[in-house]
Amino acid sequence: MGANLKEVRERIKSVISTQQITKAMKMVSAAKLRRAQQAIVQLRPYSEKLNEMLSNILSNLDGDGSSVYNTEREVRNVAIVVVTSNRGLAGALNTNISKAASEIARTKYAEQLAADKVTFINIGKKGYDYVRRVHKTAPVITDYINAFSDLSFDRIAPIAGALMADFASGKYDAIEIVYSKFKNAATQFYQAEQFLPVRKMPVDKNAGKKKADYIFEPDQKSLLEYLVPTILQTQFHKTLLDTHASEHGARMTAMDKATENADALLKELKINYNKARQEAITNELSEIVGGAAALSN
Repeated sequence: MGANLKEVRERIKSVISTQQITKAMKMVSAAKLRRAQQAIVQLRPYSEKLNEMLSNILSNLDGDGSSVYNTEREVRNVAIVVVTSNRGLAGALNTNISKAASEIARTKYAEQLAADKVTFINIGKKGYDYVRRVHKTAPVITDYINAFSDLSFDRIAPIAGALMADFASGKYDAIEIVYSKFKNAATQFYQAEQFLPVRKMPVDKNAGKKKADYIFEPDQKSLLEYLVPTILQTQFHKTLLDTHASEHGARMTAMDKATENADALLKELKINYNKARQEAITNELSEIVGGAAALSN
């Protein structure tokens, strides 16, 4: 019985130590979440409005004014950018993003995947681990895997620039981005967006609405050469900030649940410990009484 009591005591110490770690990780994630949430909340309306404006502008271009970034061609080679975190302990966040990217490859680009024409571009180590395990023969690019070490626009913009250059040169005919969209600390959901070619703004002819007609100054060509890449870089930057905030929100929630589970486990262990101790005391008393009775007889 003594051995059983010692085992329960060791388990209680272990759970208390684990609980202290989960509490500390929750506090750290909460502090980081505030900064990450502030960054994405400030950028998202600006990015979404720019993206809407980009789709509208490119939808109005005809003939020689067409941009290379909205040119649709036969899809032979595809790039799927998988944006996940570098660290785990974030619940099902990274798994859901990776599964979504894999599902897009298997359904939307099944023929290209079978011919190893789908390239996975990993940002974050967790997505890379999943892709290597599930799609063993698919080409994988890890040049930007540590992009989360510095999420400044100056650091992220060249990555988007490289993707745009690959699309313009014909290396890829379509580029998809799969990431986690941040809603709040408890809710994150994966998002799949077509990065290139840029989707045109749909026009409802029955509603009588017309696409916006922009006046370009100084001229259309020079303005679009600067405007289109900048908007796409901002859009790409938003996806990384979204995933960054989602990571800390998911980790904070996971550590909070782990702390609650540790509390429940501690209560159960303490009850078992008290039962075992009471049983040991009862057995000792029984032995004393039995011994005394034997001596009196």
